[in-house]
Amino acid sequence: MTEYPISNKEYPIMKESRKFDLQERFIDYAVSIIKLSEKLPETKAGKHISSQILRSGTSPAANYGEAQSAESKADFIHKLKIALKELRETEIWLKIIVRSKMINCLDEISVIIKETDELISILFKCIETASKRKSVSD
Repeated sequence: MTEYPISNKEYPIMKESRKFDLQERFIDYAVSIIKLSEKLPETKAGKHISSQILRSGTSPAANYGEAQSAESKADFIHKLKIALKELRETEIWLKIIVRSKMINCLDEISVIIKETDELISILFKCIETASKRKSVSD
């Protein structure tokens, strides 16, 4: 199985083509969330948080993919907003994991939190830009 780094700066294909592929970045993010969820303890709390973070942390990739096939600008914006909402929820779960000291891989989690923040910023800007374009074309 190929290991994909979280950051696009470290993503070899991105360096060669200089293409910014947000869909690939979301997929890499989902994979990092899956791997993190597998490290959570088999306690009641660990299982609950694992389930929640799996749902919220993997859905932005699918929602972003759906946005690429949106039926309208409004549908595109709506799907991006869902992905944004899920990222914000994931960030909360990540912070809960850190504060509760559920696992000892804080370096890994801090990298994921940083990527979450970056993806939130990117989606927020995409939504803002798409909303401006939508209002101009209405």
